[in-house]
Amino acid sequence: MGKRTVREAVILAAVLAIPQGAIAQDQPRPALSCPVDHDQLADILKKSVKPGGGPSNGGLDNNEWAAVVNRQGIVCAVAYSGSKVDDQWPGSRAIAAEKANTANAFSLKNKAMATANLYASAQPGGFLFGAVLGNPPSPEVLYAGTPEEFGTAHDPMVGKPVGGTIVFGGGLALYDANDISGALGVSGDSSCADHNVAWRVRHQLGLDRVPAGVSPNMKDAIIYDIGPDGKSPSGFGHPKCNGREEQIAVDLGAGVSGNVVR
Repeated sequence: MGKRTVREAVILAAVLAIPQGAIAQDQPRPALSCPVDHDQLADILKKSVKPGGGPSNGGLDNNEWAAVVNRQGIVCAVAYSGSKVDDQWPGSRAIAAEKANTANAFSLKNKAMATANLYASAQPGGFLFGAVLGNPPSPEVLYAGTPEEFGTAHDPMVGKPVGGTIVFGGGLALYDANDISGALGVSGDSSCADHNVAWRVRHQLGLDRVPAGVSPNMKDAIIYDIGPDGKSPSGFGHPKCNGREEQIAVDLGAGVSGNVVR
């Protein structure tokens, strides 16, 4: 075997010994395009919940988690409203991100779909029954890193697709003047209160230029039309919660009360 052939064989063996993941990590990645950054999200979230000095949202008035994904479903920012990571329900970090993923996944440029609008149709017999199983969340993304990083600008979810489908209130698509730019998810209270907080946050972000939706007039508002028989006349209804969430939603323009015809 000649010297050149031996040298080539040595180089090939060295390349094959390098883990493929390490090679992939060395490749340049395009910049993450996001509608919202961490500091902006954290600031507005704090101002949108009662513990942070904001208004009541009708539920338990807990601190909340919020997450934003871009149109590609990549997590852009994760934040919380409390002073430390366990001031809000720890389990709601994942739910907020999955709500954002869901609202983005089921919304289009010309029609928004809030996670609250998916509840009725995802129940047994509904046309979206089983949807929550069709796009499972990634545990490797949800539980990467350490809790000290959760909700910071360096949250381990940032830059990764989280997946997941949630069919109750708290997720809203984000629209700028031209297009859909991703979605927001909020979690940490009743699902009805989460929807109200998300509505406030989206408005303060200036990303609520919703073109249309399944809720008349208020587009992707939560629809409280599920009757005693469990049926939703609109097909997009959400159950009421136990506090003043419904009235606050109506006052905000974030909710529709009573029977609604699509």
